[in-house]
Amino acid sequence: MIFTDLLNATTHSLSNGLTGIPLSAAQDNTETWQQHLLQSGEPRLQDIGRELGNLQSLLSAGAVGLDARSIGRSLSMLGTQTAEAAQTAPAEVRSSLSTLSDLLLKAGGQLEDAA
Repeated sequence: MIFTDLLNATTHSLSNGLTGIPLSAAQDNTETWQQHLLQSGEPRLQDIGRELGNLQSLLSAGAVGLDARSIGRSLSMLGTQTAEAAQTAPAEVRSSLSTLSDLLLKAGGQLEDAA
């Protein structure tokens, strides 16, 4: 299943820390997720897709214009939204979504604290 592969790849990338993810790879990943979520037809998932659009805008500012605090807030919002979605997700992806949520919240918090 494509969704499960994308979820596993994203979780794996984030588990290595934000600095280990090239900016272009992060942008590609968020774009893939955004398309998938916006087309889901589920309002909660579409909200996550819209927040991913916000994150993409923040990441497209280029290395000089990156705003760590804003990116951190976006990642934290995505973590919270993912945790909420995990509660009603199919059992086979619930644990992975919870892990992804934890990683997003951790990364977001680190960026917000460092800014």
